Amino acid sequence: MSGIHTRFQMQLESFVLDAEFSAPATGVTALFGPSGSGKTTLLRCIAGLERAQGSLQVNGETWQDDKTFVPVHQRLLGYVFQEASLFPHLSVRANLEYGYKRIQSAERKVQMEQVVAWLGLSHLVERGDVASLSGGERQRVAIGRALLTSPRILLMDEPLSALDTNSKQEILPYLEGLHRELNIPVLYVSHALDEVARLADHLVLMEKGRVIASGSLRETLARLDLPTAHFDDAGTVIEADVAQQDEKYHLTRLDFAGGYLWVGKVDRPFGSTVRARVLARDVSIATQAPQGSSINNILNARIDEMRDDGPGKVLVRMRVGDSQSLLSRITSRSRDHLGLVEGMYVCAQVKSVALM
Repeated sequence: MSGIHTRFQMQLESFVLDAEFSAPATGVTALFGPSGSGKTTLLRCIAGLERAQGSLQVNGETWQDDKTFVPVHQRLLGYVFQEASLFPHLSVRANLEYGYKRIQSAERKVQMEQVVAWLGLSHLVERGDVASLSGGERQRVAIGRALLTSPRILLMDEPLSALDTNSKQEILPYLEGLHRELNIPVLYVSHALDEVARLADHLVLMEKGRVIASGSLRETLARLDLPTAHFDDAGTVIEADVAQQDEKYHLTRLDFAGGYLWVGKVDRPFGSTVRARVLARDVSIATQAPQGSSINNILNARIDEMRDDGPGKVLVRMRVGDSQSLLSRITSRSRDHLGLVEGMYVCAQVKSVALM
């Protein structure tokens, strides 16, 4: 049975973990929730660093059940902590080789030159003093060290939380590159929704030690019954292909199933897939196609669901095409004035698109 299948129960003083979820065999699964929701505890249970009751299967291998508990050092996993925790007495190369040399040649699935290329480490690999590295550079070396153990699964516990804004922006493209290159599952703990929207394919939403939702990123972010829909930065993710360049106006058209979006120029080849995020606060609704509007992106949509979102506010989920959802946050007055009801066909006006 491929993928990750886990169920854990444990009590730590006043905190109770009672969590169960399944995740795909490849791609990035985000464990997302507020501080104290149990994300790191659950990740440590998967690593075997915490001993809890339950079960864990990773791509058909049982790492824990009622009769089995594979110790940490025998679990073929890589673990990246919040702090890079490099060995200060070793060079960059020696840090990278630490795990690599402990894997028999026949078992090595990842090679040094691959990791150096993926993480942009060529100019750092001969550096002797790791203390001189920036925060983003240290974390990239730590990720490389974990990958060079040729793990069956990579666990990442808020790897960007200790970095400043510039370091985060430096490392995010490398994490996106790993997303494309790796054929192993990645479990990524975060409490930052923008990181999750940028990197994840699958979302496990946690609250007070429990998994309250699990599913594809696109579908889960669009659910109005979950807390994420009521965040200020609530929104949906669209994966689209670069289809046209408008050199005169420095715009790029992105095509997706159900429509297209014009965005600021994207320097990517035609056919490249990019990920865009559309926030609910940046989507307005019209009952007819507007004339003379400055908004470039107007999509035909159908209202799937509406829910109150606090005093005087309403969240609207719309379907564009067969599978793409959009969220819109409007006033109750606008809903009533326009006569909006579920099942109604409308025009969704997208005021802003953030490329991830």
